[in-house]
Order: sequence, then C-alpha cells, then structure tokens
Amino acid sequence: MSADPDPSAQHGPRHVAIIMDGNGRWAQARGRPRLFGHHAGAKRVRDVVQACPELGIKYLTIFAFSTENWKRTQVEVAGLMSLFRRYIAKETKDLFSEGIRVHFIGDRDRLDPKLVELMRGLEEMTRDNDLVHLTIALNYGSRDEVARATKLLARDVARGELDPEDVDEETLTRYLDTRVLPDPDLVIRTSGEARISNFLLWQSAYAEYEFVDTLWPDFTPDELARLCRNYGSRDRRFGAVRA
Repeated sequence: MSADPDPSAQHGPRHVAIIMDGNGRWAQARGRPRLFGHHAGAKRVRDVVQACPELGIKYLTIFAFSTENWKRTQVEVAGLMSLFRRYIAKETKDLFSEGIRVHFIGDRDRLDPKLVELMRGLEEMTRDNDLVHLTIALNYGSRDEVARATKLLARDVARGELDPEDVDEETLTRYLDTRVLPDPDLVIRTSGEARISNFLLWQSAYAEYEFVDTLWPDFTPDELARLCRNYGSRDRRFGAVRA
C-alpha cells in the first residue's frame, strides 16, 4: 500500500497512540455479547492503519489488552485471546504486502505460547517493512513496563555493566518495551472516558491528548484526520516560552 500524504499532514502527529475503548458498550447497545464488539473493533483497526500514510502518521500504537484486563470474566478473556490469534493469522499476509511493520509490547510470559509464537512470526515477517510501524500493546501496563525495565537496569548495575552515576532519563528509556519507538505525539482515547489507564505513562510526558465520545467500532479515518488537524493547530512548547 502506498499513498501520498495530505499536504496538511506535515504539521500533524508522526506517532499516534490510541486507547481503543468502548467495544463492549457498542455491542451491548445492540443487544449483542461483548465479544461481538471486540470483533467489530478489530475490523476498525484495519481501517485506521490504512488511513495512516495519507495522514503522515508513521507510527501507530494501539492498546489491545492491558495487564488489568485479566480481571474480566474468563469467557471474555478467552474470547479475546482467541480473537488475537485469529486476527494475527488472518492479517499477516495483508500487513506484510501493504508495507506495515508490526511490533508487540507488553509482558509475554502470561500469554499462551501459541499466541506468542504467532506474534513472533508476524514481527519477523514484517521486520523490513517501513510504511507504517504498527505497535500492539498486548498484556501491557505502563507501571509493569517501568518495573520490568528497572529490574533489567538494576541487574546491569549489579553486574558492573552500568555505573549508577550514569543513570538518567535516557538510560531508563533504553530498557523500556518502546525503546525502538519515538515518543507519541498524540494520544487518543475513545468512548468518552477521560483517563489514560496505565498506557505509555513515561512516553507520553509531552504528548497531546484527545478524549472523544465515539465508541471504538464507530471511530472512522475521518475522525482520526480531524484529530490530526487539531493537533497541527496546537502550540507545543515542551515547557519553554515563546520569545
């Protein structure tokens, strides 16, 4: 897949992160089980990914399953894990042919080995793609990520491979799951909730936020484009003051 970016996209966000919320409520409003909404939400991901090149979005990070989502019913969790396996198996060839590079972040230790194998296979197959970098946060929680990163950092200090005096913000960043990604410019949450739910806390220190009422299965590329235009009109100073 190739597309010429919209001229207005040059001032838009390069990295967009999305908390895809509202699948369950979307399904319940239609008298359907929550998993019906998750399937609809998975289809919406494809539409949004395909819209990214024209909008100048190089990196897209989506929150698929949090470390807290294990608290949901066993039926819903099992259904989501099955959905992830089927999504990867179904979309792998298209993602590869369309130039999408896929990367997963989160703790894989609790995931089913067959799912982890599919994740690794998709990462390996698409590793040389560069049109859009799609990062999927699966069994991800930002506090958990920082805790795991800190443990790795502490081990390197204990081994004498890292001087504690040299540890700074950039040092910790190199141990995070997102170490190969730029920080997000824009974070979007759908469904009307105005919280960030333990998503990219460290990385989003200077991100712009948009909280929209739209439920994720109803979120369209046109709405994404509107939010990107809003981003382009903002004055981002990163703590500085314009002269």
